[in-house]
Amino acid sequence: MRSLSYLTKMTIFGCLLSMLPVLFIGYFSYATSSREIQKHVNQGKLQLLSQINANVEQILTTVNHTLNQVINSTVLKSALNSPLTVSDFKLVDNLRNELRHMQTFDTKLEDVVLVNEKNDWLVKNSGVYRFSDYEYNEQLSTIIHEPEGASWTLNPSVWFYSEESASGAICPYSISLVKKLPITGLTPYGLVMANIPACSLQAQLQLERNEQAESNASDTIMVLDESYRILLHPSRELIGQPAAAAGFDDTARLSSPSGQFQARVNDRSYAVSYYKSPYNGWTYLSLTSISSLTRESNKIGLYTLGVCLFILLLTTLLAWFGSRRMYSPIEKLLRMINERLPETKRRRADEFQMIGEQFSRLFQSNSLLEDQARQHLKQARTFYLVRAYQGQTKLSELTARLSGFGCGDRLGEWRQMAVMTLQLDSLEQTRYERRDVDLLLFAVHNMIEELLPPDRRFDPVAIDQTVVLLYGSPDAERGSFNAELYSVTEHLQSQIRSFLGLSVSIGMSLPFESIKQLPIAYREGLDALKHRLKLGEGIVVQYEQLNSGKHYVRINYPAHSESELIDAIKLADADKAREALGVFMSKVFAEEMTPQEYQIPLARLLNSLIMVTQESGIGIGKLSQGQGTLYEEMIGLGTVPDIEGWFWHSAIQPMLRVFADRQSSQYQNISEKIIDLVQKHYDTDLSLEECASRLNYNGNYLSSVFRKETNVSFSEYLAAYRFNMAKKWLADTDMPIKDIAARLRYNNPQNFIRSFRKQEGMTPGQYRERNARE
Repeated sequence: MRSLSYLTKMTIFGCLLSMLPVLFIGYFSYATSSREIQKHVNQGKLQLLSQINANVEQILTTVNHTLNQVINSTVLKSALNSPLTVSDFKLVDNLRNELRHMQTFDTKLEDVVLVNEKNDWLVKNSGVYRFSDYEYNEQLSTIIHEPEGASWTLNPSVWFYSEESASGAICPYSISLVKKLPITGLTPYGLVMANIPACSLQAQLQLERNEQAESNASDTIMVLDESYRILLHPSRELIGQPAAAAGFDDTARLSSPSGQFQARVNDRSYAVSYYKSPYNGWTYLSLTSISSLTRESNKIGLYTLGVCLFILLLTTLLAWFGSRRMYSPIEKLLRMINERLPETKRRRADEFQMIGEQFSRLFQSNSLLEDQARQHLKQARTFYLVRAYQGQTKLSELTARLSGFGCGDRLGEWRQMAVMTLQLDSLEQTRYERRDVDLLLFAVHNMIEELLPPDRRFDPVAIDQTVVLLYGSPDAERGSFNAELYSVTEHLQSQIRSFLGLSVSIGMSLPFESIKQLPIAYREGLDALKHRLKLGEGIVVQYEQLNSGKHYVRINYPAHSESELIDAIKLADADKAREALGVFMSKVFAEEMTPQEYQIPLARLLNSLIMVTQESGIGIGKLSQGQGTLYEEMIGLGTVPDIEGWFWHSAIQPMLRVFADRQSSQYQNISEKIIDLVQKHYDTDLSLEECASRLNYNGNYLSSVFRKETNVSFSEYLAAYRFNMAKKWLADTDMPIKDIAARLRYNNPQNFIRSFRKQEGMTPGQYRERNARE
């Protein structure tokens, strides 16, 4: 397919560029108008519900107030203690007058029922009754003995009408204010119920709804009680039924004091606004059809669409003419390219794009390299500083390498330097735990970078739970530099104590002038910190106070090479042991020391080898071949080849032979123990390190032994065993796949499913179905 010319692409781009803001503005205006319309409607609904709530609660409060007056009247108190016989007609008359005074137009009360179960009488509008003969005495008696106190409840209206006027109820349900009598008594034996027909309060909903201009026939307003039964509803048939009867099932979303959300009611979308009354817990609910809300916004959308189409047509014409004008210099450039590079004529439409892509790729590669270099520079500098402090770099290259990391200007300006080593004191009686040490060291590291100016320090680094810092100054006077060091360390201590609530100790090396003394200064700082055992926590100690102002004599012992040598001996790997011995000797004799000082690392190596023989049950007599002790033989050697050969023939080779003989019998036993651990603990976070801890072996040694015996690594064997257990569970049990994944220590079921599909070529579910059919 022939590619488009750059002119066509520019025209299309111009059209798209003009279309995007037009479409965005059009959509934004439509969405904003729709949102504002719905917002105003929702606000109006909430205000309407609040007004309805105020009006209804005004009636309920009035009823409650008047009922309290009746309860506290002397007439009612006298009646409660009276059996109300025929001779008490005056008291009955006064009592009925008291109750009728409550039934005003404002209170909407239809009837007030007074029950005395103790004296067996009931008083209401229609007269006085024997409570035991009253048709609904059981229902009313249940209310008396309920644990709740005063409350508003929804009850059938038929409970409160006698047989003569049972057909006179204007509404099938009444909203009753129930209060137990006597109020001050511990055991109530009566009650008073002020009954408001639910239909009379329904008029409040209709009245307030008609006052809202935006209301329409599709709106529904109802009131629910605390159990989400319908108290008020335009349809009387629904009063007393649960909200689901009206098509509203999302009562679980009515948890906040008020709110709005969308819901499906009778298979139609509605905007739901609600307000929960703090007075009695009733929920005032408004359901507004979404179609009615979007009717006006649809008109705005049509108008916006017409305007956008007109603007798009205009911008398309402008894009065409503008692209023609802007294409003219590009056309000249293409002609120049065709003249100088004739082979590009066949791809004229793509050539400029190709050149642009090449330049873009070049610039992107350059920018990417610069970004990556900046990101890794600090990490590389930190890594190099750690090695430099530990003496694992060549001192002759130290200055050049640090200059390459951007530290050359500071090294050129500084006349004196010192290494600070900072360690956290005890975490006891603090809000931290031991597991927080790494995080605390990171926090101290960041505080040092913020508190100390970059031109006076190198980046702080963390080495073995110690924060190490090189501090420098252009001041050549030693006394003022020491004073500056103490001022800096005290400032660091106070800030760390203030912000982290921790005590720290700081050791300082002797001031030095050459960066080549960096490893020695680091060792001096660590030695200064050791005096925390005597001086206590929160100290600042300079090495000058410990060594009479003399620098530490540094003997860099290659402990890592020694560890590799001992591991090779235990594995009976002669080639690796010979190589590790050569590396150890080259590192020891690469240091500039006196002949007496060379004996220190050599004696340390010999001591480590003797300890390995003793721990392994090898007799010391198998190592010595001469007349004197091993130390006497070693000290008597005068050249490097003689020393290396003596170590090999007199110590290492005999140990290799003993370990080789042992391995043939031990390897199988060790592998069997590892396999037994896997079979017993495959469903835990089992690791090779944990196996090494349980079997009292080195982890690297166990790894080599297990691979040599089984031809697979520990992790491969563990994964294969878990996979076989998964297949067994899938075939023989109904255990859910997510439970299988959890037992086999997968982070989530999806990782288990992917691993199973990769291994078996099908999902765990398909594997279970296949085995079920078989």
